[in-house]
Amino acid sequence: MIYFNLIIIGDEILHGTRADKHFAFFKALLERHGLKLGQVQYLPDDRDLLVKQFRRSFSDGLPTFVTGGIGSTPDDHTRQAAAEALGLPVERHVAAVPFIEETTLERGDSLDSPPHKQRLLMADFPAGADLVPNPYNKIAGFSIREHYFFPGFPVMAHPMAEWVLDTYYADRFHQTESAQRSVWLFGVPESHVAPIMRDVEQKYAGIRSFSLPSVGWKSKSGEKIPPHIEFGIKAEGEACRQMDAAWSDVLARLAGTHARIQNQAPEEA
Repeated sequence: MIYFNLIIIGDEILHGTRADKHFAFFKALLERHGLKLGQVQYLPDDRDLLVKQFRRSFSDGLPTFVTGGIGSTPDDHTRQAAAEALGLPVERHVAAVPFIEETTLERGDSLDSPPHKQRLLMADFPAGADLVPNPYNKIAGFSIREHYFFPGFPVMAHPMAEWVLDTYYADRFHQTESAQRSVWLFGVPESHVAPIMRDVEQKYAGIRSFSLPSVGWKSKSGEKIPPHIEFGIKAEGEACRQMDAAWSDVLARLAGTHARIQNQAPEEA
Protein backbone atom coordinates (compact mmCIF):
# COMPACT_ATOMS: atom_id res chain seq x y z
CA MET A 1 0.00 0.00 0.00
CA ILE A 2 1.40 3.40 -0.96
CA TYR A 3 0.90 6.20 1.56
CA PHE A 4 0.83 9.92 0.77
CA ASN A 5 1.44 12.80 3.13
CA LEU A 6 -0.43 16.10 3.02
CA ILE A 7 0.88 19.50 4.10
CA ILE A 8 -1.68 22.32 4.28
CA ILE A 9 -0.12 25.78 4.55
CA GLY A 10 -1.83 29.01 5.48
CA ASP A 11 -2.27 31.33 8.43
CA GLU A 12 -5.89 31.78 7.39
CA ILE A 13 -6.62 28.09 8.04
CA LEU A 14 -4.74 27.93 11.34
CA HIS A 15 -6.42 31.12 12.55
CA GLY A 16 -9.86 29.96 11.46
CA THR A 17 -10.64 32.73 8.98
CA ARG A 18 -11.02 30.05 6.29
CA ALA A 19 -12.23 26.49 6.75
CA ASP A 20 -9.99 23.69 5.57
CA LYS A 21 -11.46 21.99 2.50
CA HIS A 22 -8.40 19.90 1.65
CA PHE A 23 -8.21 17.09 4.21
CA ALA A 24 -11.53 15.44 3.39
CA PHE A 25 -10.94 15.79 -0.35
CA PHE A 26 -7.44 14.31 -0.38
CA LYS A 27 -8.44 11.45 1.89
CA ALA A 28 -11.36 10.53 -0.37
CA LEU A 29 -9.32 10.99 -3.56
CA LEU A 30 -6.61 8.61 -2.42
CA GLU A 31 -9.02 6.01 -1.11
CA ARG A 32 -10.90 6.08 -4.42
CA HIS A 33 -7.70 4.85 -6.08
CA GLY A 34 -6.78 2.27 -3.44
CA LEU A 35 -4.18 4.58 -1.87
CA LYS A 36 -3.98 6.03 1.62
CA LEU A 37 -3.32 9.25 3.45
CA GLY A 38 -0.58 8.60 5.98
CA GLN A 39 -0.02 11.97 7.68
CA VAL A 40 -1.42 15.51 7.64
CA GLN A 41 0.30 18.71 8.77
CA TYR A 42 -1.13 22.21 9.09
CA LEU A 43 1.59 24.85 8.91
CA PRO A 44 1.65 28.67 9.09
CA ASP A 45 3.13 31.05 6.53
CA ASP A 46 6.43 31.07 8.42
CA ARG A 47 9.46 30.59 6.20
CA ASP A 48 11.84 29.28 8.86
CA LEU A 49 9.33 26.73 10.08
CA LEU A 50 8.48 25.68 6.52
CA VAL A 51 12.16 25.09 5.75
CA LYS A 52 12.50 22.90 8.84
CA GLN A 53 9.40 20.85 8.06
CA PHE A 54 10.22 20.50 4.35
CA ARG A 55 13.68 19.16 5.21
CA ARG A 56 12.07 16.48 7.30
CA SER A 57 9.47 15.74 4.67
CA PHE A 58 11.99 15.43 1.84
CA SER A 59 14.11 13.13 3.98
CA ASP A 60 11.08 10.88 4.63
CA GLY A 61 10.97 10.07 0.93
CA LEU A 62 7.17 9.74 0.81
CA PRO A 63 5.01 11.30 -1.91
CA THR A 64 3.54 14.48 -0.49
CA PHE A 65 0.88 16.97 -1.55
CA VAL A 66 1.48 20.58 -0.46
CA THR A 67 -1.20 23.26 -0.70
CA GLY A 68 -0.81 27.00 -0.22
CA GLY A 69 1.84 29.68 -0.23
CA ILE A 70 2.92 29.61 -3.89
CA GLY A 71 1.45 32.97 -4.86
CA SER A 72 3.47 36.08 -5.67
CA THR A 73 2.91 38.24 -2.59
CA PRO A 74 5.39 38.72 0.29
CA ASP A 75 3.40 36.45 2.61
CA ASP A 76 3.90 33.46 0.28
CA HIS A 77 7.00 31.51 1.32
CA THR A 78 6.44 27.96 0.11
CA ARG A 79 8.53 27.96 -3.07
CA GLN A 80 11.49 29.66 -1.40
CA ALA A 81 11.29 27.40 1.65
CA ALA A 82 11.21 24.27 -0.51
CA ALA A 83 14.29 25.44 -2.41
CA GLU A 84 16.16 26.27 0.80
CA ALA A 85 15.25 22.92 2.32
CA LEU A 86 16.82 21.19 -0.68
CA GLY A 87 19.83 23.53 -0.87
CA LEU A 88 18.76 24.72 -4.33
CA PRO A 89 18.45 28.16 -5.90
CA VAL A 90 15.13 29.55 -7.01
CA GLU A 91 15.04 29.85 -10.80
CA ARG A 92 12.49 31.07 -13.33
CA HIS A 93 10.95 28.12 -15.16
CA VAL A 94 10.79 29.14 -18.81
CA ALA A 95 7.88 26.79 -19.53
CA ALA A 96 5.74 28.47 -16.84
CA VAL A 97 6.19 31.98 -18.25
CA PRO A 98 3.86 31.71 -21.31
CA PHE A 99 0.93 30.76 -19.09
CA ILE A 100 1.48 33.86 -16.96
CA GLU A 101 1.88 36.04 -20.04
CA GLU A 102 -1.45 34.75 -21.32
CA THR A 103 -3.11 35.60 -18.03
CA THR A 104 -1.60 39.08 -18.04
CA LEU A 105 -2.85 39.84 -21.55
CA GLU A 106 -6.31 38.47 -20.74
CA ARG A 107 -6.49 40.92 -17.84
CA GLY A 108 -5.56 43.85 -20.03
CA ASP A 109 -2.05 44.42 -18.66
CA SER A 110 1.05 44.81 -20.79
CA LEU A 111 3.99 42.45 -20.53
CA ASP A 112 6.20 45.26 -19.22
CA SER A 113 3.72 46.39 -16.58
CA PRO A 114 4.31 46.13 -12.80
CA PRO A 115 1.39 43.67 -12.36
CA HIS A 116 2.95 41.32 -14.91
CA LYS A 117 6.34 41.51 -13.24
CA GLN A 118 4.66 40.63 -9.98
CA ARG A 119 2.83 37.67 -11.55
CA LEU A 120 6.09 36.38 -13.05
CA LEU A 121 7.24 35.53 -9.53
CA MET A 122 4.82 32.60 -9.78
CA ALA A 123 7.13 31.09 -12.41
CA ASP A 124 10.02 30.93 -9.93
CA PHE A 125 10.57 27.43 -8.56
CA PRO A 126 13.42 25.42 -7.02
CA ALA A 127 15.96 24.62 -9.72
CA GLY A 128 15.09 21.40 -11.54
CA ALA A 129 11.40 21.42 -10.61
CA ASP A 130 8.76 20.14 -13.03
CA LEU A 131 5.46 21.85 -13.73
CA VAL A 132 2.07 20.72 -12.48
CA PRO A 133 -0.60 22.09 -14.83
CA ASN A 134 -3.38 24.20 -13.40
CA PRO A 135 -6.59 23.79 -15.45
CA TYR A 136 -8.36 26.60 -13.62
CA ASN A 137 -6.21 29.58 -14.60
CA LYS A 138 -3.17 27.91 -16.27
CA ILE A 139 -0.68 29.31 -13.72
CA ALA A 140 1.27 26.16 -12.93
CA GLY A 141 2.29 24.60 -9.68
CA PHE A 142 5.48 22.56 -9.42
CA SER A 143 6.86 19.24 -8.29
CA ILE A 144 10.24 18.10 -7.03
CA ARG A 145 11.38 14.97 -5.17
CA GLU A 146 7.84 13.54 -5.20
CA HIS A 147 6.48 16.64 -3.50
CA TYR A 148 3.64 18.29 -5.40
CA PHE A 149 2.97 21.97 -4.73
CA PHE A 150 -0.43 23.49 -5.46
CA PRO A 151 -2.16 26.81 -4.75
CA GLY A 152 -4.26 26.96 -1.61
CA PHE A 153 -7.49 27.38 -3.55
CA PRO A 154 -9.38 24.05 -3.65
CA VAL A 155 -10.76 24.83 -7.11
CA MET A 156 -7.17 24.76 -8.38
CA ALA A 157 -5.44 22.32 -6.03
CA HIS A 158 -7.93 19.48 -6.31
CA PRO A 159 -7.85 18.94 -10.10
CA MET A 160 -4.08 19.39 -10.00
CA ALA A 161 -3.84 16.57 -7.46
CA GLU A 162 -6.00 14.36 -9.67
CA TRP A 163 -3.62 15.05 -12.56
CA VAL A 164 -0.62 14.10 -10.40
CA LEU A 165 -2.16 10.76 -9.47
CA ASP A 166 -3.21 9.94 -13.03
CA THR A 167 0.17 10.97 -14.44
CA TYR A 168 2.61 9.50 -11.93
CA TYR A 169 0.81 6.86 -9.89
CA ALA A 170 -1.80 5.19 -12.10
CA ASP A 171 0.21 1.96 -12.06
CA ARG A 172 -0.14 1.90 -8.25
CA PHE A 173 -3.92 2.17 -8.14
CA HIS A 174 -5.75 -0.63 -6.30
CA GLN A 175 -2.65 -2.79 -5.93
CA THR A 176 -3.28 -3.73 -2.33
CA GLU A 177 -6.47 -5.42 -1.20
CA SER A 178 -7.96 -4.09 2.00
CA ALA A 179 -10.86 -5.23 4.18
CA GLN A 180 -12.67 -4.00 7.27
CA ARG A 181 -15.48 -5.30 9.51
CA SER A 182 -17.12 -3.39 12.33
CA VAL A 183 -20.09 -3.29 14.69
CA TRP A 184 -21.42 -0.83 17.26
CA LEU A 185 -21.41 -1.95 20.88
CA PHE A 186 -23.70 -0.56 23.57
CA GLY A 187 -23.52 -1.22 27.29
CA VAL A 188 -19.84 -2.15 27.68
CA PRO A 189 -16.74 -0.06 28.45
CA GLU A 190 -13.57 -0.26 26.37
CA SER A 191 -11.83 -2.20 29.13
CA HIS A 192 -14.08 -5.17 28.29
CA VAL A 193 -13.02 -5.26 24.62
CA ALA A 194 -9.31 -4.50 25.04
CA PRO A 195 -8.43 -8.19 25.72
CA ILE A 196 -10.28 -9.19 22.54
CA MET A 197 -8.21 -6.66 20.58
CA ARG A 198 -4.94 -8.01 21.95
CA ASP A 199 -5.89 -11.64 21.35
CA VAL A 200 -7.08 -11.25 17.76
CA GLU A 201 -3.92 -9.34 16.75
CA GLN A 202 -1.72 -11.99 18.34
CA LYS A 203 -3.60 -14.90 16.77
CA TYR A 204 -3.98 -13.48 13.25
CA ALA A 205 -0.84 -11.91 11.80
CA GLY A 206 -1.56 -8.68 9.97
CA ILE A 207 -5.01 -8.17 11.46
CA ARG A 208 -5.41 -4.84 13.26
CA SER A 209 -8.24 -3.99 15.63
CA PHE A 210 -9.78 -0.64 16.48
CA SER A 211 -12.06 0.77 19.15
CA LEU A 212 -13.66 4.20 18.77
CA PRO A 213 -15.71 5.19 21.82
CA SER A 214 -18.44 7.83 21.79
CA VAL A 215 -20.18 9.60 24.67
CA GLY A 216 -23.46 9.50 22.73
CA TRP A 217 -25.71 12.25 21.36
CA LYS A 218 -29.27 13.21 20.51
CA SER A 219 -30.13 12.19 16.94
CA LYS A 220 -31.83 14.38 14.37
CA SER A 221 -35.11 12.62 15.11
CA GLY A 222 -34.77 13.42 18.81
CA GLU A 223 -33.74 9.92 19.93
CA LYS A 224 -31.11 9.80 22.66
CA ILE A 225 -28.16 7.70 21.45
CA PRO A 226 -26.37 6.30 24.52
CA PRO A 227 -22.59 5.92 24.85
CA HIS A 228 -21.23 3.24 22.55
CA ILE A 229 -18.13 1.88 20.81
CA GLU A 230 -17.46 1.39 17.13
CA PHE A 231 -15.40 -1.79 17.25
CA GLY A 232 -13.80 -3.70 14.40
CA ILE A 233 -10.85 -5.21 12.62
CA LYS A 234 -9.05 -4.36 9.39
CA ALA A 235 -6.39 -5.87 7.18
CA GLU A 236 -4.37 -5.29 4.03
CA GLY A 237 -2.84 -7.64 1.46
CA GLU A 238 -2.49 -11.30 2.39
CA ALA A 239 -3.92 -10.68 5.84
CA CYS A 240 -7.33 -10.22 4.21
CA ARG A 241 -7.45 -14.01 3.75
CA GLN A 242 -7.84 -14.30 7.52
CA MET A 243 -10.66 -11.80 7.91
CA ASP A 244 -13.55 -14.30 7.96
CA ALA A 245 -11.96 -16.49 10.62
CA ALA A 246 -10.80 -13.55 12.69
CA TRP A 247 -14.20 -11.86 12.57
CA SER A 248 -15.97 -15.04 13.61
CA ASP A 249 -13.69 -15.25 16.63
CA VAL A 250 -14.31 -11.60 17.45
CA LEU A 251 -18.08 -11.93 17.30
CA ALA A 252 -17.99 -15.01 19.52
CA ARG A 253 -15.89 -13.15 22.08
CA LEU A 254 -18.11 -10.06 21.91
CA ALA A 255 -21.17 -12.20 22.63
CA GLY A 256 -19.55 -13.12 25.92
CA THR A 257 -19.33 -9.47 26.99
CA HIS A 258 -23.14 -9.12 27.06
CA ALA A 259 -22.88 -6.02 24.91
CA ARG A 260 -25.81 -5.01 22.75
CA ILE A 261 -24.43 -5.40 19.23
CA GLN A 262 -25.72 -3.26 16.38
CA ASN A 263 -24.63 -3.78 12.78
CA GLN A 264 -25.61 -0.34 11.51
CA ALA A 265 -24.20 2.98 12.67
CA PRO A 266 -26.36 4.93 15.12
CA GLU A 267 -28.39 7.78 13.67
CA GLU A 268 -26.29 10.94 13.47
CA ALA A 269 -26.79 14.02 15.57
